[in-house]
Amino acid sequence: MPVATLLPFTATPSRKSSSPTSFRLTEKFILLLVFSAFITLCFGAIFFLPDSSKLLSGVFFHSSAVETNTRKGTDSDSNIAVGTDEKILAKIRKDHEKALVEAKDTLQKRPDEIKQDIQNEKDKVFKEDLSKGGKDDDNLPVIEYVQPPGATGHEPSDPETKERREKIKEMMKFAWDSYKRYAWGSNELRPVSMQGHSSNLFGDIKGATIVDALDTLYVMEMYEDFEMATEWVEKNLDFNVNAEVSVFEVNIRFVGGLLSAYYLSGKEVFRKKAIQLGEKLLPAFKTPTGIPWALLNLKSGIGRNWPWASGGSSILAEYGTLHLEFMHLSKLSGNPAFAEKVMNIRKVLNRLDKPQGLYPNYLNPNSGQWGQHHVSVGGLGDSFYEYLLKAWLMSDKTDEEGKKLYYDALQAIETSLMRKSSGGLTYIAEWKGGLLEHKMGHLTCFAGGMIALGADGAPEDKTGHQMEQAAEIARTCHESYARTTLKLGPEGFRFDGGVEAIATRQNEKYFILRPEVIETYMYMWRFTHDPKYREWGWEAVQALEKHCRVEGGYSGVRDVYASSPNHDDVQQSFYLAETLKYLFLLFSDDDHLPFEHWVFNTEAHPLPSLILTCSIAEIQSK
Repeated sequence: MPVATLLPFTATPSRKSSSPTSFRLTEKFILLLVFSAFITLCFGAIFFLPDSSKLLSGVFFHSSAVETNTRKGTDSDSNIAVGTDEKILAKIRKDHEKALVEAKDTLQKRPDEIKQDIQNEKDKVFKEDLSKGGKDDDNLPVIEYVQPPGATGHEPSDPETKERREKIKEMMKFAWDSYKRYAWGSNELRPVSMQGHSSNLFGDIKGATIVDALDTLYVMEMYEDFEMATEWVEKNLDFNVNAEVSVFEVNIRFVGGLLSAYYLSGKEVFRKKAIQLGEKLLPAFKTPTGIPWALLNLKSGIGRNWPWASGGSSILAEYGTLHLEFMHLSKLSGNPAFAEKVMNIRKVLNRLDKPQGLYPNYLNPNSGQWGQHHVSVGGLGDSFYEYLLKAWLMSDKTDEEGKKLYYDALQAIETSLMRKSSGGLTYIAEWKGGLLEHKMGHLTCFAGGMIALGADGAPEDKTGHQMEQAAEIARTCHESYARTTLKLGPEGFRFDGGVEAIATRQNEKYFILRPEVIETYMYMWRFTHDPKYREWGWEAVQALEKHCRVEGGYSGVRDVYASSPNHDDVQQSFYLAETLKYLFLLFSDDDHLPFEHWVFNTEAHPLPSLILTCSIAEIQSK
């Protein structure tokens, strides 16, 4: 922007004018006088200072021709230099005349018109930058968007089911409206203190709840709120931050949320933002083995692991929960690097011996060797197994390697970890250096849904057996809810010392609005249509309303065995992304996000089967 256009603001920043619509004549005269003096000074320098033309041209225009002539200084170049100087002098005169004209034009405008011109210029630059979507967006492949089947569904015909489904939508609206009112733009909401909440998992990236909730808003047909969230993503979602983030959490919540929003709505902004963020995460894979770091500074690209993780190891559930999103990033960007990174993780794992066929939770990214031999299907391990199965399903069952890895791992889990209590409850224990710890986490309760989802493809006709296992795990997890005072499940529960499905330690008694038990209910309903799963889900709805709903949203509780709730004052973003979405689908017809066309990432973000857009072989061959 020419300097002259800024002068009306700099000349009289705080001066009151007798005429608000124009500059006073004296002000115009003073400004013109200043310009005349400046031009006279410049031309005086040109004609009276030695080598002034070269000096001015070098300072103001950085002319390569002048710089070359000045450095060489040969007689043979003198004629060229003289001609060049004349051209430069003519350009200086022309530029000064143009600046004077612009100054005169500006002085004819009212101050409010000048401000509007500046704002128009800013808006123009912003729109141009947005349309480009970043430096690499021009290279994105052109994709003809076709919405996959079942993005929205029909209302249930059964009146009670319809009423319950509407209640869950009202819960979503209350949670979302509370976030909008008290914490808009923050990552999460503090519903008791009614303010924003930030987590170091996302560094300086903002809006986790907005991105996490996008697809839930769309699935529930809350389209006005979806458009509001979309506008925020367009204008405010920024990944250019000098901060360290959790690669795992940013991938499942932000990348997964953006991808899902794109596939549901077809809005290009989501595809572009997902790819931008995916590219920011690629430096995490710069390790000797290609096993990614857990933490990454998005600006410097420097990564590291959690200091508590077994001698600087990467965590199974974190590096193993990138596959679905990164395969889609390769498809949508045309960049095979995303798919190559996650396929390399499999190569590393395939070279390692597995103790009793199990995958320890810790792997050193430098040596490529296992860390501490701790195995869990709950925290630290859970979604690794989930993504093996879902990689196969998402590929339209062409990813035979993913299928084999999943069913082999499930067999090892059944043999070494799955146990039945004296009271007849099936649970999945944890394994530490060959010894079983008879505890099960709330996170492990997703396994009932996972086993049901994979039962149809089980080898040697084990479908019925695996469906029985899934049903038993669902019952155990329901018991963990039913045996508490608040009818909400604890973070962890044990099967020893004469107790079953009960938390015995204070640090296991909290509930943070987790979705895993509801997730299993939803899968079991879809595969069996046994009404008890809807009844169990409705029990959870009633407990959430009674004990977690507060004036400013929904809050977790610190002790599910207490007579009254002690709220933790956090409305987790995954409550909107997962818990409420799974409840809504539990009371929806099966044609809403049907499993034959959609696969849910571990944050419940639905992604279409790759066969709808591209075969897995095409991606891997790029």
